[in-house]
Amino acid sequence: MAPVDELVEGVRARRRAAVSQAITLVESSKPEHRDAARELLAELNRSGAAESVRVGISGVPGVGKSTFIEELGTQLTGSGHRVGVLAVDPSSARTGGSVLGDKTRMARLAGDPNAFIRPSPAAGTLGGVARATVQAMTVLESAGYDVVLVETVGVGQSEITVAGMVDTFLFLTLARTGDQLQGIKRGILEIADVIAVNKADGDREAEARSAARELAGALHFVHGKGADWAPPVVTCSGLTGTGVEEVWRRVLAHREHLGVEGLEARRARQQLEFTWSLVRDELAQRLRRSRGVAAIREQIRQQVLAGELPATVAADQILAAYDAGE
Repeated sequence: MAPVDELVEGVRARRRAAVSQAITLVESSKPEHRDAARELLAELNRSGAAESVRVGISGVPGVGKSTFIEELGTQLTGSGHRVGVLAVDPSSARTGGSVLGDKTRMARLAGDPNAFIRPSPAAGTLGGVARATVQAMTVLESAGYDVVLVETVGVGQSEITVAGMVDTFLFLTLARTGDQLQGIKRGILEIADVIAVNKADGDREAEARSAARELAGALHFVHGKGADWAPPVVTCSGLTGTGVEEVWRRVLAHREHLGVEGLEARRARQQLEFTWSLVRDELAQRLRRSRGVAAIREQIRQQVLAGELPATVAADQILAAYDAGE
C-alpha cells in the first residue's frame, strides 16, 4: 500500500490505480489501516472535493440492474460526466456474492475511461459495508467522479442502508401479469424517490406501462395526498436504452425538488446517522478483539447450544467480560 500522501496526490490527479488503492484502504478493517484511512479522508476532505450526484439503485430479482446501470452510466459518460459505481453486498462475506459477476456483465462501462466500477467489500455487516461505501464515495468525489451510483446487490435491510447514504433512491421493478405489486414491500415504496419499470421493450412495453399505472396508484395510498414528493413511475429499457434518459431526468427533478437547503439537510442527517454507524461498527470490532470475551466465548457457546443458559443471561455475561477487560 502506498503512503497516504502519495495516495492523496494520486486520487486528486485522478489516477485509477491510486483510486483503487485508496478505496481498498478505507474498506480495510485492520486497525493500522483504519488510522491511515482516517488520515487519507481528512486530507481529501480538506481539499474540498466537489459533491457528486449520489443515486442508490435497487430492484427486484431479475430486473436487469447491471444492464440498466451500464446503459445509464454509458449515457452519462457520453454527455461529459464521470461515473463511479459502487456495489453494496452485505451477503458477500458468507457466499462470495455476485458482485464480480455484475462487473463482468458491465464490461462496456468498466472499459470506459470516464467510469469506475468497484465491487463491494466482504465486510460481513451492514455497518461495515456502510462505513466502507460512504468513505469510498468521498474518494470517488475527490477523484472527480461527479455521479456516484450505489447498487444494492443484497436484499432487505441493505436497501434502507443505501437510501441513507444517497441523495435519490431509484427502485427498478418489472411488469408481471396480474401481480405487478407482488414481492414489492411497502417499505421499499416508502423510501423510493423514483420508480422505473424496466424491460419495457418489444411485446412487454404495453404490460410495463400498465404496471407503471398500477404502481402509481399504489403510491397514492402509501404516501397520501399531502406528500411533499410524489415518486414518479416511469418505464424504460436498459437493453435498448429507451426511457433511460427520462429516468435520469426524474432523478435530477428530485434533486431540484430538494433544493440546496434540502440537500444539505439530508446530507447532514446522513452524516449524523453515519456517525452512530461508525460508533456501532467500532464497538463491534472491539467486542471481537476483547480478550475477556475471547476467554469465555466457547463456554458461552456450548451452554447456549445445550439450552443451559438463556440468551439474555449469556449476553449479560459477554458484556460483563468486555467491561472487565476495559
